[in-house]
Amino acid sequence: MPKLKAGTIMPTPAEDAAITAAALADPDAMPFTDAEWEQAKPLARRGRPLGSGTKAQVTLRLDVEVLERFRATGDGWQTRINAALKDWLHAHA
Repeated sequence: MPKLKAGTIMPTPAEDAAITAAALADPDAMPFTDAEWEQAKPLARRGRPLGSGTKAQVTLRLDVEVLERFRATGDGWQTRINAALKDWLHAHA
């Protein structure tokens, strides 16, 4: 059983049984079976996306104009800067 935070109030076994019975009696709120839980997938991941493992974190000074233009394109602007730099490398190989 996971460790509970201080002040957490847990139902008694009788209260838990009453809650479970009420949930099972509601045909519109049937609980998932174990098999259904196994197939359930989250709609969205939370937090930072996983990296490729091939990138290095650096501090880079860019002109304000460049930074503003990339940020104005929305989320993923850092990835687009990386792609622009890769394009430059291929063009100047």
